[in-house]
Amino acid sequence: MTAQILILTAAQDTTAERVAALLTPRGADVLRLDPGGVPASAQVELAAGGTAPVRRWLRLDGRDVDLDGLTCVWHRRPAAPVPPHTVTDPDVRAHLQSEVRNYLDGVLRSLPCRQIPAPRDVIDRAARKAFHLDAAVGLGFAVPPTLMTADPDRLLDFHAEHDGRIITKPLHRAVRGTPDEPMGRYSDPVTNRDLMHAATLRLAPMIVQAYVPKRLEVRVTVVGDQVFAAEIHSQATQHTRYDWRRYDHGGTPLAVHRLPDVLAERCLRLVHGLGLHFGAIDLILTPEGEYVFLEINPTGQFDWLEAATGLPITAALAQLLHGSEQ
Repeated sequence: MTAQILILTAAQDTTAERVAALLTPRGADVLRLDPGGVPASAQVELAAGGTAPVRRWLRLDGRDVDLDGLTCVWHRRPAAPVPPHTVTDPDVRAHLQSEVRNYLDGVLRSLPCRQIPAPRDVIDRAARKAFHLDAAVGLGFAVPPTLMTADPDRLLDFHAEHDGRIITKPLHRAVRGTPDEPMGRYSDPVTNRDLMHAATLRLAPMIVQAYVPKRLEVRVTVVGDQVFAAEIHSQATQHTRYDWRRYDHGGTPLAVHRLPDVLAERCLRLVHGLGLHFGAIDLILTPEGEYVFLEINPTGQFDWLEAATGLPITAALAQLLHGSEQ
């Protein structure tokens, strides 16, 4: 049986292109769909009636694709549906976007094929920090002293309890603003000036954690039953001291990391327990040699790790999508 794989991603995605380039020589039929183009440039349809089986198909680039014939769907980095530019009313645009997203998610969720890393609702659930933090603790991961709150008084108490050595980070989105003017919000230490504005916390909850000293940080990428670990020497530069995502090219060394077997097994159990086939896990390795769990990203990026370390993550993912790895 020929593998037929649908990749859901934005129009410009070199990672998807690299994975597809490994799948095509295997004889796979690889399709790419940008959900941002539904329904303007691509149509997803469903038909049902009586006792006949439900039928689903995709019209893309002049081709009708039987979605029930897919062997795998990869939720890579799908863009949100974009209403036509002729619709200018913000409320109407939001309504149209919600309708298309809800419909598309429903059709994809109903497909009988494998979905990597998981169906959209499972991905969304696993990405919620309160949910996966609880799962990590249940598996025996050490985690930093953590508070999720919208109460300024609790923040001040937490600050005093940990002698002011605390950091904050958003619960959901690290980047806001517009595509043309994005604004990053990562993990930052809390300063005395921040405490003067503690009352604004009432607007939305935030994650507050005690600062954990770092020897280095470890990014663990789980693909199916394979575990790839890379160490990020974030303390080599002040720029990445609190958050390696402020990556300092040339100043932040990366290397393959030998993760202890018990930690590798725990990472596998976390990913699979969350219903995922793929996950990127962030850990701290303290100066004392303790591994501390921070979070998991079900759709984490990996190109930069592979380029720096040679870890064969792309090949493992192509194997998983093709079905050679179950």
